[in-house]
Amino acid sequence: MKNFFKLQSFIIAIIIAIGFSFGGCASGNSGKATVVKVAIVPAGISIIKGESWAFIAQVVGAGDPAKTVTWSIEQDNTASGTSIDSEGRLTVAADESLENITIKAVSTVDKTKSASASVTIITNPAFTEKQPFNDITASQLVAGIKIGWNLGNTLDASGMGWLGANPSIVQMETGWIGGVTRATRKENFEALKNGGFNAVRIPVSWNKVVDKEYNIRPDWMARVTEIVNYAVETDLYILLNTHHDEDIFKFTDSRKDESLKAFGTIWRQIAENFKNYNEKLVFEALNEPRTKGSSAEWSGGTAAEHAILNEHYRLFVDTVRKTGGNNDKRILMVNTYAASAEAAAINGLEIPNDTVPDKIIASIHAYAPYNFALNTGGGSTPNWSVSNPNDTSPITNALDRAREKFINNGIPVIMGEFGAMDRKNEETRAAWAKFYVSEAKKRGIPCFWWDNYGFGPGGEIFGLLDRATNTFRFPLLLEGLMEGAGVR
Repeated sequence: MKNFFKLQSFIIAIIIAIGFSFGGCASGNSGKATVVKVAIVPAGISIIKGESWAFIAQVVGAGDPAKTVTWSIEQDNTASGTSIDSEGRLTVAADESLENITIKAVSTVDKTKSASASVTIITNPAFTEKQPFNDITASQLVAGIKIGWNLGNTLDASGMGWLGANPSIVQMETGWIGGVTRATRKENFEALKNGGFNAVRIPVSWNKVVDKEYNIRPDWMARVTEIVNYAVETDLYILLNTHHDEDIFKFTDSRKDESLKAFGTIWRQIAENFKNYNEKLVFEALNEPRTKGSSAEWSGGTAAEHAILNEHYRLFVDTVRKTGGNNDKRILMVNTYAASAEAAAINGLEIPNDTVPDKIIASIHAYAPYNFALNTGGGSTPNWSVSNPNDTSPITNALDRAREKFINNGIPVIMGEFGAMDRKNEETRAAWAKFYVSEAKKRGIPCFWWDNYGFGPGGEIFGLLDRATNTFRFPLLLEGLMEGAGVR
């Protein structure tokens, strides 16, 4: 799903840049270098025992003073393995007994100028022992999924400059959906299951929470784990991915090496964190992998881009398998270029080689027909009819292309995102949903509704579950989805 960009974050970024620019030019000391202040980013963080985080020191001054600092931990009774190096990388020992520590950065130019950051030491809720694992094939797992739902615009939110330099975890989770009171709860997943869904897709943006070495903020990993655990406890199938990370995952020759480094480093950490989970947790490598702004971005990509994307998928499989635990046999999912159902994208995807057979799922997205389902501009329409081939063929053609390329060759398929936005046409959407999901079901393709918690006015309105009340805003639409899936 395309992410929402906020004009205000762009404006704020310009204002901040101008402000720093003027501050850096100020000089009232006849050219003598002076330090005005020191800051640490982030100013506060939670870190899991046994993990590390690289802090950044910002030295602001006049006359271009040295930007170097001396790092230290203020407490002198930490565990022997807890330390901070000269570059600001803090490592918390696995046996650390303190719950809170403070780190300090002191300017090497002016030792009266310093900054502190608070660190809360937490325990990651991830399973530490291997859970019972039903060693089924990818086709068997897909056959068990009736219908799924996306936790959209939540953990995947990005581009939130208006939150400032040190947003909290819950601010990043809820920045696109109206604030911290709308944080994800276990009751949301219970409501979904009671409504007929037996699977959830949990999109996650990681780029916003990595340091310069692509190490993931431990408190973010802990929160993602907590939400995954909600779904585990509710006995749902789970798709966990990387989402809206196009700024670091690139599919051009000039950016390939750095992209592969970032991609491998991030997936190694995700896989390591969740390696003990059961077979109902599926890793989805990417969301809609593409080159933003390219001429082929939404038409299926180029052969050169396909080749680089397929290289990322080979690295994905190898990286996950090497982490051990239940990951040596975990089912994995790869998407076509941009998750497109266009022939060019479908034909360009190479299923990566694996150390175990029958463990790979292919995925596409299809908001079809476009003018009814997704278009917010000219040509959009609230009308759709099951008797009109122009309304039904965009759906069946996409499904048939996926069936011919993948299912007929032993690779199961999941429709990772689909939906039709609200145009005050619930009855029509319900009929469309029943047709779409039932046609997909005939071909063995379970569908995941894209719920971005959007209820209008304006924009892409795909909201279905009211997460505050755990009720479904569109009961007729829900019924259409469930009838199509054969749930009722």
